[in-house]
Amino acid sequence: MPNLKRFLLGNPLANEQAAHQRLSNPVALAVFSSDALSSVAYATEEILLMLVLAGTAALSLALPVAAGIGLLLVIVTVSYRQTIKAYPGGGGSYIVAKENLGVLPGLTAGASLLVDYILTVAVSISAGVAAITSAWPATAPYRIHMCLGFVVLLAIANLRGVRESGALFAGPTYLFVVTLGITIIAGLVKVATGGTIHVEPHAGEAVQGLTLYLVLRAFASGCTAMTGVEAIANGVQAFKQPEAVNARRTLTWMAGILLFLFVGTTLLAQVSGVTPSEGGATVVSQLAEGVFGRTVLYFVLQIATAVILVLAANTAYADFPRLASFMATDGFVPKQFSDRGYRLVFSNGIIVLSTVAAGLLVFFKGDTHLLIPLYAVGVFTGFTLSQAGMVVHWWKCREEGWHWSIAVNATGAVATGVVLAVIAITKFSHGAWLIVVVVPLMVAYSLWVKRRYAAAARRLALGPEERLKASWRSVNRMHNHVVLLVSAIDRRLIRAIQYVRSLSADDVEAVYVDVSGDKAAAFKEEWGRSEFGIRLTVLESPYREIIGPIERYIRAIERPTPDHVVTVVLPEFVPEDIADATLHTQTPLWIKTALYDEPGVIVVDVPYHIKFEAQGG
Repeated sequence: MPNLKRFLLGNPLANEQAAHQRLSNPVALAVFSSDALSSVAYATEEILLMLVLAGTAALSLALPVAAGIGLLLVIVTVSYRQTIKAYPGGGGSYIVAKENLGVLPGLTAGASLLVDYILTVAVSISAGVAAITSAWPATAPYRIHMCLGFVVLLAIANLRGVRESGALFAGPTYLFVVTLGITIIAGLVKVATGGTIHVEPHAGEAVQGLTLYLVLRAFASGCTAMTGVEAIANGVQAFKQPEAVNARRTLTWMAGILLFLFVGTTLLAQVSGVTPSEGGATVVSQLAEGVFGRTVLYFVLQIATAVILVLAANTAYADFPRLASFMATDGFVPKQFSDRGYRLVFSNGIIVLSTVAAGLLVFFKGDTHLLIPLYAVGVFTGFTLSQAGMVVHWWKCREEGWHWSIAVNATGAVATGVVLAVIAITKFSHGAWLIVVVVPLMVAYSLWVKRRYAAAARRLALGPEERLKASWRSVNRMHNHVVLLVSAIDRRLIRAIQYVRSLSADDVEAVYVDVSGDKAAAFKEEWGRSEFGIRLTVLESPYREIIGPIERYIRAIERPTPDHVVTVVLPEFVPEDIADATLHTQTPLWIKTALYDEPGVIVVDVPYHIKFEAQGG
């Protein structure tokens, strides 16, 4: 296993190498912006899918809807530039909301973003696979298999380290930006010069009227283009120094590229007359085929789209573990999430993210359109709480230029709050209700974790009496009753007896369980001949149990005060290799597991290693 781990993840990284894992701006743009940039591949399509319900004439509203989303993007980008300036330590919406609005808003922001990052992985990978099946329909039956395969690959890449995964993913990200940019420019130039973009019509009858509610649904669906905008604010500390300056600069570049690609794709879709085909070729695929035909450029864009959509999940892999580590440090999620792993990444967060996202992909059968309604609720909750928190921050600190800052963040809070309401209402019956339920449950879980940690800390804290009792000057000591579990008289037992004699025990006994019911007399006789000087207790086991009789016997030993403990010593043979391990029982492991929860019981394992003992002998 160690060799396999080293093969997959590389050599371990020491703590002092953390500074060398920081990201340059071009690599950071690929790592933290892949989610936002890749959403261009399906955000326009989601707008069109809503509008086409009112007939193809309603598709003319796609560009105004996209322009509204673009304006919102500018507002949010400027707001998050302010956030990075005020909170260069990172943490984004969770930190800002918790410090300025209180614990509950902070946990709501944190839980919302954690859910959104899980959905980012599921949506991005399912959309990437959809791009593959659009270009090669024969691969459609293997959709789920490809989705799960990509999850595993992304998990391994990120477990290798932030810098390595960033360098690996930078090329495909920029390839997508360039090829889609060329498609947009070439298509618009073609139309402007009198040319035609040939797209296959998928016109259908209108199934409902063009209403304000339908337009709002289209707007809400298109807002998926903004998911991932907050990622840079969450991961400021991943940038090279000066972190805040580089993060703000990268955020601006990301917003500019995203605005051009999103509005440009929507404009090209409108002038070409493309219509969405649910279950068929994607809008980007239709546009590329209309502009280039099924040439090399078409397939390059399809491949780049598929890759960027899959790699968009990398934004979640960069931010989910980092956000979980902030919350774990504050005691709101299990502390294991704050531990850096083998390659200086938050490995536990990466593993949990992969597992839950894989479950979602299987449950929703890798269908992007089924997952989209769950999307964006979480991220806009984070947007709104973050901007509201920044309003409070500027009001409290009143630094130079705070009037401008508070106006920017107040505008951002109102704008994203309105959009959040629109998304929640229009998508509620289409699956968003699940997020509305899950986020409060996660907040409740976080509060429960905090209470449990606080209770444990209170119980573990040393008072004056405990400190005195623990000091070397104290005359108080534990009363130690040692129980040596024996199954045979061999080298394991000799090693265990040597250990027992090193203890300051008040009472020592050996315990033997007669499982077969006919070996007690013979064992007693052999024990007496050995002259170990330790009394032997034989436990009868009419039902051939081992663990049950031991548990009952240990519990029956009197322990009048907490200073009376029972030490259970387990002699254990250590197999030389995995093959040898299959030949031996795991009884010591089950005994340790059974006695772990017994108060006042200490379990000591005395392993016997054949090779080591032979050399020592």
